[in-house]
Amino acid sequence: MTRRLALAALALLPLTAAPLAAAEADPTVLTAVKAQDRPLRATLAEIVNVDTGTGQVPGLNTVEAILRTRLEALGATVEARPAPAFGGNTLIGRIKGSGTAKLMLLVHYDTVYGEGEAAKRPYTERDGRAYGPGVADAKAGIAIILHTLAALQQMKFTGFGEITVVFNPDEERGSRGSRDVIREVAAGQDAVLSFEPTFADEAVDAATIATKGINYASLTVKGRSAHAGGAPESGRNAVTELAHQLLQLQDLGDKQRGTSLNWTVVSGGTKPNIIPDQAKAEGDMRYFEASEYDRVLNQARKITETHRVPDTQVTFDLAKGRPPLPVNPATRKLGEEAQAIYREVGGDLKLVEIGGGTDAAYAFQPDSPAKPVVLESLGVVGGRYHSPDEFAVLDSLTPRLYLATRLVMQLSGKAGR
Repeated sequence: MTRRLALAALALLPLTAAPLAAAEADPTVLTAVKAQDRPLRATLAEIVNVDTGTGQVPGLNTVEAILRTRLEALGATVEARPAPAFGGNTLIGRIKGSGTAKLMLLVHYDTVYGEGEAAKRPYTERDGRAYGPGVADAKAGIAIILHTLAALQQMKFTGFGEITVVFNPDEERGSRGSRDVIREVAAGQDAVLSFEPTFADEAVDAATIATKGINYASLTVKGRSAHAGGAPESGRNAVTELAHQLLQLQDLGDKQRGTSLNWTVVSGGTKPNIIPDQAKAEGDMRYFEASEYDRVLNQARKITETHRVPDTQVTFDLAKGRPPLPVNPATRKLGEEAQAIYREVGGDLKLVEIGGGTDAAYAFQPDSPAKPVVLESLGVVGGRYHSPDEFAVLDSLTPRLYLATRLVMQLSGKAGR
């Protein structure tokens, strides 16, 4: 999950209440996933106890080697592709089956934590929760993927055509080195299951069916410096013009469409006795509808043509970050199927929209929204992400493992959906 998402307040909207009726749990699957509980926790402890902050290449390499070994032991052929922006490799593991469905399981193995955090706060369990750097976001998602595959192997289930596992090392910095790989691999899939943790309120079971995209706004003003006491009139105050533009641009959001633009960083000037000749602001844009990028960019550039301080130059730019995972019928339907599966083990799975982006949006194909169908937040139930108190709820491991395993089995019978 991105740092910007973790630090921002999330707009979480429960979309579907689960009906009360529930089928019986599949006893074979339930037995298989329960047998994975202790091994899963051991896997989680092993990878949590290695520092894998984005760009911490030695730790990333260590965990990459662990993941490669685990995938190969599960029958996967594995390739590594460099993620050059920050270092580390994106691992792609492929397991052939006897069916036709192509399924992709996706999550990242980097965290936001600095070097030495794993030694200071190693994996621990207390009061029904697991703690440690990245324990929920998203190392528990890694463990759930690996042990879903182990449960399927234990049951000798091969009804899928191919399962492709993607572990990337740079999600917490925007997946700049892995996003093209994610798009490429996802394009040939029937379904993509992403294993970020739940994004609802702490310790609430939820899956995500829509995420906002993220764009980065910049507003720069060039003016003219002058002595602030001796000849201020000969200057052109860039800070004053920046303030004027920020007030003009404050209503670019659209609540009905779920679009926001918030200015978050401002700088300008050099010394108190100099009229500033430059000023800059940075902002965060979130949106569900892809067309909002063009609307905001065009409206902002039109608005900034009007100046308060003459002879200043104003530039507005909008850099694209993660795209949105928009509300779409295919994802909603898969979410409802996940709800039904979760009820088999007594769970109540909420379906939510969230205010921040994930790698699931890179997997979504806007020109063909029904294939692959994409579902997010199939990782652990947890909370307090990106903080020293980040936790994973231990009692959610078996239900979540059951959900992932049953989803793979169910999707294996629905190739070409």
